[in-house]
Amino acid sequence: MEREKVKINEEKIKEQYSYMHLLSERNKARAAETGMLPKVYIQTFGCQQNESDSEKLAGMACEMDYVLTDDPKEADLILVNTCAVREHAEIRALSITGQFKHLKAAKPELKIGICGCMVSQEHRKEDIKHKYPYVDFLFGTDMLWRFPEILYASFNAKKRLFYLDQGDGNVFENMPVKREYDFKAYVSIMYGCNNFCTYCVVPYVRGRERSRDREDVIREVELLVREGYCEITLLGQNVNSYGRDLYSDYDFADLLTDICKIEGDFWIRFMTSHPKDASHKLIDTVAREKKIVKHIHLPFQSGSDRILKLMNRRYTKADYLSLIEYAKEKIPGVAFTSDVIVGFPTETDEDALRPKKWNRCPIRTKNADLPSCSTFRTGSRSRRTPKKREASSGSSSRERARQTPINIPGAPKRTDSSTLTLTKAI
Repeated sequence: MEREKVKINEEKIKEQYSYMHLLSERNKARAAETGMLPKVYIQTFGCQQNESDSEKLAGMACEMDYVLTDDPKEADLILVNTCAVREHAEIRALSITGQFKHLKAAKPELKIGICGCMVSQEHRKEDIKHKYPYVDFLFGTDMLWRFPEILYASFNAKKRLFYLDQGDGNVFENMPVKREYDFKAYVSIMYGCNNFCTYCVVPYVRGRERSRDREDVIREVELLVREGYCEITLLGQNVNSYGRDLYSDYDFADLLTDICKIEGDFWIRFMTSHPKDASHKLIDTVAREKKIVKHIHLPFQSGSDRILKLMNRRYTKADYLSLIEYAKEKIPGVAFTSDVIVGFPTETDEDALRPKKWNRCPIRTKNADLPSCSTFRTGSRSRRTPKKREASSGSSSRERARQTPINIPGAPKRTDSSTLTLTKAI
């Protein structure tokens, strides 16, 4: 993808600031009449990348002289930042949006907008268009930087506005950010994904991989360190792919090395790593640099090579365990976290229980244990498993997996049938 089609130029960023100025003047004029500035409520679903996006939305809203509120009943502007990785998250977002209907009825001037991954899907856009007539505007992930323009247009339009992603990239710099915390911060180093795992919608709702310029990333981290932030998390759908669209001789490990050269007392974390791209060079960098937290989040998703192939993960169990062994050898005391999917289409009992045969823990080795693991189940097995398989078993492997989670010593009892987080003291 050509760089000029990926990075938003300065003129377009200045144009967004002009819209922020116009809306700021509007809100100040209203405050002169009512005695208070309007308030904005932001509801966020999904991953850390969505949380980071919401911090950018909050920054732009504050630049327009909105005041943040935790109570949607007080809000004059409501933004719902959605997730599309699991259907459950989409249903929750739509349910929450439905609860705002009575707020709109009581306050017709209230603006309601939906953004994020979910609305980048055509069928969800149509759902909102026809079933949620009180939603004023929606925009996908590529349009995040145009939020001021979209909000300004909403105040001046006589109809609802629906902005679909245009595929022209969303790498933008120098827009305001309102951080949720004053001691830790998210820094996005890239957007999108090229892996196309068969169960994942990310490449379709966030586009192909697009890296930020290394100078921009380093400059942002330098500023955060000067402002006193002591824990900085580098974000990307697959951070190990950083720079492949920009540089021929500079990768994520090199970026980490350069960031660690910044003067100051701070920690660096990063997520998420894809096992097929996690290199020995990266592990060596984590081992060498004192400012990098000795923690690696490395999703394995399945303990079955057959299922991994169906998932298009492009690594095997042996590949994965080899990485773990190397990291444990090079990084004493390293902590691992991971994700696993249970109930993948055509998965058998043997496939589902295979991780338990890895000495109980999917990435347990001679000296390593798994501090945290998130387990996700897919949709109904009865709709996806061949009939003769169902006939040969009294209950599905998904049902048994729900009843018998992976046995990690010290893990809490399972309370949610859709997501399981297992933790033990590190």
